[in-house]
Amino acid sequence: MAKRPADDLFADSTMTFGEHLEELRVILFRALIGLFAGFLIGLLLANYVVRWIEVPLQKALLKYNLAFDMQRLKESTEGELPAGIEAFMKRHALTYEDVYIEPDEVQRLSGLMAEWSETSPGQREATEGEAQPGFHEETADQTVGAILPPPRSLPLRTRLWKPLRTRITSLSAHEAFMIWLKAGFVSGLVVASPWIFWQIWIFVGAGLYPHEKRYVYVFLPLSIFLFLLGAATAFFFVFEPVLDFLFSFNAAMNIYPDLRISEWISFVLFLPLGFGIAFQLPLVMLFLNRIGIVSLDLYVQKWRIAILVIFVLSMFLTPADPISMLLMACPLTVLYFLGIALCRWMPKWRNPFEEGYDPA
Repeated sequence: MAKRPADDLFADSTMTFGEHLEELRVILFRALIGLFAGFLIGLLLANYVVRWIEVPLQKALLKYNLAFDMQRLKESTEGELPAGIEAFMKRHALTYEDVYIEPDEVQRLSGLMAEWSETSPGQREATEGEAQPGFHEETADQTVGAILPPPRSLPLRTRLWKPLRTRITSLSAHEAFMIWLKAGFVSGLVVASPWIFWQIWIFVGAGLYPHEKRYVYVFLPLSIFLFLLGAATAFFFVFEPVLDFLFSFNAAMNIYPDLRISEWISFVLFLPLGFGIAFQLPLVMLFLNRIGIVSLDLYVQKWRIAILVIFVLSMFLTPADPISMLLMACPLTVLYFLGIALCRWMPKWRNPFEEGYDPA
């Protein structure tokens, strides 16, 4: 049976409008102090954060470059690759460059290698300090502009293997500094978010009934979990296929991707944020159902329209490519039916007071 308490539940927290504004000002000031402290901590972590978010991009670039070099090698050899060359390139992350060597130089180097292999270790140490044939700085200026004699025969074409290194560039002197500030701010916002949420909860919780506060204790941890799940899904399962899809157009048009770190960071920050917000769908559905706006039967009957809306919203919450849209829409479709399950089986908390009771 519903209870009617004799005392005012808000007797100790009743404030005037001006006092509410003053309390809000204090709460915002505390939140800003926490955000500033988190920003200082984030600046210390910014370098590590940038290196961490570069990992999926470097993997995608390495994969693209290996595939690009393999295709180039197949074209140069007319599709007849030596056995095991593809596995060799992938295992050691190698690329190649075609170079031309004069036959006389090849013979000279072969003779030097033969002489070197015939000498004893003691003789090798004694001759290490002696002048070796090659480039000498003191005589370089005398040979600049000289006409080299023609070789006795055409140069020999050979393949030079070298490590494949991926790099992410910046196009201005101040760009790296702005990236450091942006990474520090985002990191600081994540570090300070528990303090900021706590301050907001202090202000909002003062106006809730005791039975209403229980919703916060359930929804807030679940909301944080779904947000982190969405962000982790974007980082670990979405970035790589999206980058592979986008880089495939570079390969088709023979365009080398020279990426800017500032554009990549904006992409990294936008996509997980969109996934984290979108993954709140089950809680939004449960909240609308509990306050009586949308019934459970309506969720079940209109599921086809809901999936269409999910795909449309996924277009706006992701970059302009179909892969990221599908990778967001498919989990959201599953979460929609999870929201239906929560509305059906999650217990309802009833108001312990009589309907229409006004504590004032």
